[in-house]
Amino acid sequence: MVKRGSIAIAGLGAIGAKVARVLDSGAIPGLALAAVSGRDLGRTRRFAESLQTAPLTEATEALARHAEIVVDCAPSGVFAGLARSAVEAGRVLVTVNAGALLQHLDLVERAKATGGRIVVPTGALLGLDAVRAAAEGTIDRVTMITRKPPKGLEGAPYLVQHGISLEGLDAPKCVFKGTAGDGARGFPANVNVAAALSLAGIGPERTTLEIWADPTVDRNIHRIEVDSDSARLVLQIENVPSEENPRTGKITALSVIACLRGLVAPLKVGS
Repeated sequence: MVKRGSIAIAGLGAIGAKVARVLDSGAIPGLALAAVSGRDLGRTRRFAESLQTAPLTEATEALARHAEIVVDCAPSGVFAGLARSAVEAGRVLVTVNAGALLQHLDLVERAKATGGRIVVPTGALLGLDAVRAAAEGTIDRVTMITRKPPKGLEGAPYLVQHGISLEGLDAPKCVFKGTAGDGARGFPANVNVAAALSLAGIGPERTTLEIWADPTVDRNIHRIEVDSDSARLVLQIENVPSEENPRTGKITALSVIACLRGLVAPLKVGS
């Protein structure tokens, strides 16, 4: 039987390692790190042993055996197995891979049957509370425009498939315009924010996304425009890229930490 407030983390990159260290420090009363997994078993064990209280080192799909809450900070390629194991066990799955979740929305229905929950933190975005509130009424349009330094987009499947090179780029270039659903498939490591926005609002096929490779910026910039019968929203966030992974903003790990704190805090601000 797993302990109440026990946490397992999949993925120990820029996001997962930060979350693990905060949990290990005892900074979130009521939550404790029980298990971790990573692509490199040796590195994962060394990381676990570097903590004050070493968690178990487990295979990704076995994490749900050891924790009440499974935190997915792993590459999107392992999402399906990890998420299904957590949902089938009736756990709370906290995932930063909103784009991968779009491809496996059957898990939401399955969670209803098993008693599991799927939680998507705000991540590198802003305004999801307001978008969710507007979606209780009628939303007519949601548009998101993302600008990233070229190195933050390098290697994206969409760019590779369409032969789009960003080498030597000296002016902003629109590399994608379409639906959030197509954007999440083409840029799985870059636009989980667009997937999260679509889940909060009017869905991935009605949410419009533009992605710009912009050598004039040094931050990951997301601008959201929403027209609804209750409000017009115009929001912009400029995220400092993580040193470990320029595709990820520093605020993403902090968002996961804030999300976990909200699960156990006596006061939670925001819907």
